[in-house]
Amino acid sequence: MGKLLIIKTGVSDKLIIKKCGDCDIRIARCAGIPDKDVKVVSVYENIKPVIMMDDVSSIIITGSPFMVTDCDPWSVATSQWIKTIAQKRIPILGICYGHQLLAQTFGGSVGYHKLGEEKGEIEIELTAEGKKDPLLGVLPAKFLAYASHLQTVIQLPKNAIVLAKNNFEPYHAVLYGEKIWGVQFHPECTDNFLCEATCQNSYGGTLIRRFIELAG
Repeated sequence: MGKLLIIKTGVSDKLIIKKCGDCDIRIARCAGIPDKDVKVVSVYENIKPVIMMDDVSSIIITGSPFMVTDCDPWSVATSQWIKTIAQKRIPILGICYGHQLLAQTFGGSVGYHKLGEEKGEIEIELTAEGKKDPLLGVLPAKFLAYASHLQTVIQLPKNAIVLAKNNFEPYHAVLYGEKIWGVQFHPECTDNFLCEATCQNSYGGTLIRRFIELAG
């Protein structure tokens, strides 16, 4: 199996980092793979994601406190890199900011949610397509997850498929292309957020491990 490349688009709140680590650490923990099999590129620090991809078998793009619509130079550069790397058919999972960046990269649009912020533990429901999807299909038809976002995907790219939704957010999980998924919720946040539960008992952990399995 190749390495997991984590494209880090920002950092978590200091209290969260102190208690259970930053987003990249939580993702790697839920993936259940050793540190030697994880690469982290902090693009928000203006580090270009131009690395050797021969040993990379999967890519996860993290959430962020930044906004996609700000079009920061590092974000624009990352979007351009995604367009190139997508041609290699390496499985990609975008989380929150990463999900929105995928939508914008492939021709959709992002903006502030008309209902404001969605935050906390929420219920999400799979669509008919989601139930059949090789990644999202490992989850129950209805499941709980953690969300925290002000912006959202306003318009999907052409041919994108909605895999999960709720009454607040119509695009909680989307298939953007062959083995390219985006989720608005945070699977790296366990059922009882702030690491009071183990990833093994978390639907989010199940999702991330399934993603690694599909990439393997």
